[in-house]
Amino acid sequence: MATPKVVIPGLVIAFFLVALLLLQFDPNQAGNPLPPCPFHWLTGLYCPGCGATRALHALLHGDPGKALSMNPVFVLALPIVALLFAAKWLKLPPVLLRATKFFSDARPWAWLLIGFAVLRNLPWYPFSLLAPG
Repeated sequence: MATPKVVIPGLVIAFFLVALLLLQFDPNQAGNPLPPCPFHWLTGLYCPGCGATRALHALLHGDPGKALSMNPVFVLALPIVALLFAAKWLKLPPVLLRATKFFSDARPWAWLLIGFAVLRNLPWYPFSLLAPG
């Protein structure tokens, strides 16, 4: 399926707008204009994306350790997602193209996210370390 020519520029613009917003506002501060996670707000449980906004804020401010404590799967997946996007729209060396084939199947990602969501809600150490810090 071909991607419409407006999708990529739209994603790039959206990313930069979110980055600009996160450079201006700290999602850790009370009264910020950013919405809370609706899943956590409704259930009290952490979804796989909980902490991703705060993790991106920490990355944009040069604090990878804090970002990893907020959502390690999100932080570790960012370079993989960037590689997958680059493979789709740029001419990459063959070694990188082989790596993208390994990461392009959605089923392992789905199981990873489901497992992460379950484990980060367990109250025992070391699983409690997976909850947003």
